Amino acid sequence: MPPVSSVSRIRQQALALASLFLAPLSLGNLILIASGALWSSSPVHAAFPDKPVRIVVPFAPGGGTDLIARTLGQGMAAELGQPVVIDNKPGAGTLIGTDLVAKSTPDGYTLVIATFAHAVNPALLPRLPYAQDKAFAPVILIGRSPNVLVVRADSPLKSVRDLLTVARAQPKKLSFASQGNGTSAHLAGELFKTLGKVEMTHIAYRGAGPALTDLLGGQVDMMFATSSAVGALLDGGKLRALGVTTAERSPAMKDVPSIAEAGLGGYVMESWYGLYVPAGTPAEVIARLNAAARKAVQTEVFRKKVAEEGLTISAGTPAELDQYVRAEESRWRKIIKDNHITSD
Repeated sequence: MPPVSSVSRIRQQALALASLFLAPLSLGNLILIASGALWSSSPVHAAFPDKPVRIVVPFAPGGGTDLIARTLGQGMAAELGQPVVIDNKPGAGTLIGTDLVAKSTPDGYTLVIATFAHAVNPALLPRLPYAQDKAFAPVILIGRSPNVLVVRADSPLKSVRDLLTVARAQPKKLSFASQGNGTSAHLAGELFKTLGKVEMTHIAYRGAGPALTDLLGGQVDMMFATSSAVGALLDGGKLRALGVTTAERSPAMKDVPSIAEAGLGGYVMESWYGLYVPAGTPAEVIARLNAAARKAVQTEVFRKKVAEEGLTISAGTPAELDQYVRAEESRWRKIIKDNHITSD
């Protein structure tokens, strides 16, 4: 049996402990309880983000993808409470920047803005530096936009039907330019050939600038260009738009029919923009990034900045991005295989 002094001491300690819970909560007690609650939750996920977030753009500064990433980053920074840094890593058909993200720590602090190239590279490039279906986790499909089929303003081709008539009567006479093999402009032309059952000659250039220069100079007949690349030339009367490549008319070019509407049924080709993180990123972190991006793309600032791209905003769930890109991969794999297209 313990001494009386020990019993008394134990009784005093018990009473003191009980008083902590029974007495009105003081500021100090609240701090202690709150501290315990914080420690009981996951500190990493609860605090996300507690440092700047980086979006890798696998293109050089100044293009349409760069514009969308920077405008999106500004809106996301406001929602996340941390800076969003844009890191341009161009080269190798987007592989340099994309591979960097594939091999980054899966903590949500490094994202890549993916485009059309993300869906076609697995078919174009047999040896990717990463396993596409295992390296990334989807965050959000930001939006989709058309390419525009353009000819010179003085071209005798006034419509998609005119183009099809000439191409069928004189196989391989007509030529179309692109900014390189395997690009959206190239594959848009190959899809046109396949659905229209026509033969046209593809001329690949090192970039959209040289391709447009030769189009204006009469060295090639047409190009499936991005709306941002040809907007000023259309407004200035130097080029004529025959159709947009999306299923419906673009909000940015309401007077221009879709190619399907203009005479080539079933034709659809879209440029798109989506965010990915490395595979293994916690679901709670992905949800936080998705929510921030959703709010960012709905702002008036974002809508005005991307208007020139003709972007139709999607802003859906990660699963919707995954489903969309898998369908794109399957569709373009067939076009690439059937037409023996390579990136060389």
